[in-house]
Amino acid sequence: MSPNKLEVRRTIARVRGSAAFAIIASVVFGLLGTTLVSAAAAHGTSQRPRWTAQERALLKSLSLTSLEPLPPDPSNRFGDDPRAAALGEALFFDKRLSGNGKVSCATCHVAAKDFQDGTPLAHGVGTTARRTMPIAGTAHNAWYFWDGRASSQWEQALGPLESAVEHGGTRAEYAHVIAEHYRGGYEATFGALPALTALPRRAGPVADSTARASWTRIAPAQREEISRVYANIGKAIAAYERRIEPTASRFDRYVDAELAGRIHDSSSAFNSDEESGLRLFIGKANCSNCHNGALFTDQHFHNTGVPLPQTALTPDSGRTSGVRQALAGEFSCTSRYSDAKPDDCEELRFAVTEGPELVRAYKTASLRNAANHAPYMHAGQFGTVDEVLVHYNRAPAAPFGKSELKPLYLSPIELRQLSAFLGTLTTPAAVPTGSRD
Repeated sequence: MSPNKLEVRRTIARVRGSAAFAIIASVVFGLLGTTLVSAAAAHGTSQRPRWTAQERALLKSLSLTSLEPLPPDPSNRFGDDPRAAALGEALFFDKRLSGNGKVSCATCHVAAKDFQDGTPLAHGVGTTARRTMPIAGTAHNAWYFWDGRASSQWEQALGPLESAVEHGGTRAEYAHVIAEHYRGGYEATFGALPALTALPRRAGPVADSTARASWTRIAPAQREEISRVYANIGKAIAAYERRIEPTASRFDRYVDAELAGRIHDSSSAFNSDEESGLRLFIGKANCSNCHNGALFTDQHFHNTGVPLPQTALTPDSGRTSGVRQALAGEFSCTSRYSDAKPDDCEELRFAVTEGPELVRAYKTASLRNAANHAPYMHAGQFGTVDEVLVHYNRAPAAPFGKSELKPLYLSPIELRQLSAFLGTLTTPAAVPTGSRD
């Protein structure tokens, strides 16, 4: 080793051993450590969304914890009767409640598929013109069906039973099924059944001319008795459906953690796309204007310019015709079969019945579990969430009526982020104890 190199090493050794070096090293490494910790903290803070007070209030309103307890249905005094719910569950899955013995409520409302069927149009004894709607949380609704033509859950349950393309049966036929297979459960809940010995098997105010003619030949008093049994069938099914509620999703756990200031774990954490999508949902994309509240629906009707279904044979005017059917409904909230007082039916009494905004307006669908509810819209016009988002982004003109949409001008990245957020709403529907799939 050369003398010069040896001298350098000796000098370094002397400096390292000095008190001054120790002090300098301590300061340098202390500052470096503080800088690294500060940088890491700043990085963590930047990854965690900073929500304004207004945004926090909106997030809370969307959380399932904000869903009000289900109030009694004044039109159905049996709605919270366990005996009615047990009977309703059995009826929900019974294929004998159909004209061909092959269709039940569960044929289209499949429990394993979140009480919908995953097809563009529902298939019963025939093919309908509308998409099957999921059931979870619908007991909170004021209107039922895509066009709101029913004003209670039990009225909705009755509609398909006498539809020529859904269950295809008649109320007299169903009264016989109750007498032969459910007499005990029915009478324990609703009281004695009327005498059915002379009642024709197939009779009711339906499209089938033979069944309709048989119905007109029945004495008015007996028709009233059979219609009362029929109404009670709907009330029992509704008592069962009231127990089908949505369950908490990752979004709900995310909001709970954010509002409580807790650190997220794997059950509540969002990635950057999901967080950005949520910001778009409640901000720039305007989604929460209609998809609001804990069920992500305003429960109203909107024309969003959805294209006509390829199989459409006649124009579908949506809420325009739906509200008229609701007002004239044989089993409406204000009917003699309802248990409600007139003042209990305000939604029906004060419904908007005229106006261009009703033309081809359909009910805002809940977005809970939307990722599992393809295809989308009232007749399954869109096969994927991405197709729906592209439609709302473009905002094309409506086939008829006037669309409420305005172009959003979202980028492909923003559309991807919105789609990612919608995936956080995924969860199985809550199935009442004892249900079958």
